[in-house]
Amino acid sequence: MNHVDPQQIAAALLNDCAGWARVGLTAPVQRIREQAADELAATICHRLNASPPLDRNQLPLPL
Repeated sequence: MNHVDPQQIAAALLNDCAGWARVGLTAPVQRIREQAADELAATICHRLNASPPLDRNQLPLPL
């Protein structure tokens, strides 16, 4: 089971999400709020499921 890091979620919300989605959560129209919430959730899921970057200095081990 993976541990969810709150800092990773905060970084995704602040840096990776579209600006309209952050503002859209406060929209007076429910449809826009729902679309914004879907966009934020998709961004967070994408960020949490992303594989870590490969380290080019890691030596491959023979199997």
